[in-house]
Amino acid sequence: MHIGPEEIRNMVVIVITLVLSITVHEFGHAWVADLLGDSLPRRQGRVTLNPAAHADPIGTLLLPAASALTGIPSVGWGRPVQVQPSAMTRRLRMRTAHMLVAVAGPMMNILLAVLVGLLTLVLTRTAILNGGSPIYGALLGAMNMNCLLAFFNLIPFRPLDGGTVVEGILPQSAVPTWQQIQRYGVFVVLAFFLIPQLQVLFVVPANYVFTSLFLVLGLPLPYGL
Repeated sequence: MHIGPEEIRNMVVIVITLVLSITVHEFGHAWVADLLGDSLPRRQGRVTLNPAAHADPIGTLLLPAASALTGIPSVGWGRPVQVQPSAMTRRLRMRTAHMLVAVAGPMMNILLAVLVGLLTLVLTRTAILNGGSPIYGALLGAMNMNCLLAFFNLIPFRPLDGGTVVEGILPQSAVPTWQQIQRYGVFVVLAFFLIPQLQVLFVVPANYVFTSLFLVLGLPLPYGL
């Protein structure tokens, strides 16, 4: 396989975007856990936006780079933030506190998509960028990637955040049954990669949010569309 300058550039852009997106995601978990009284993430150095604290060599760097070069879809991940729900504030139920920590990661990705969109708006309105700029395309890609990461992580099966979010809103009587179902969560998540038809469950809402953000901000269409 021939790897030219354009492929290398695309790989670098994708990896940098993913590293920053995962950093923000994991920081969200650590920050909210810290706010709720759990000191473990801070003691482990996770309440930071330093990518080195959150990146996983394989999941954040190697696999995304290989995917960018080959075009084969892949999954990316960072180092999970360890939390102790029992150490969190007693003003909330333990399950509720844990749910807030879990949902913080996807919400930080949505927030990052909004912030990147606002930055893109400023750069286009000041004529620093236009629809034909590679940087403009990279910024749109970052917005889209963060929307996809947010909704993918909200799939309601562990080890994804959605499994903890659902458990936090279920009545106590349903929790034991839900926890039994979660034993098969890894296989369900794997199915989303093996069965493309399942991907609409997170791709469609992610695209809806991305498109809505694009239209609300009034960003120009990339040249060639």
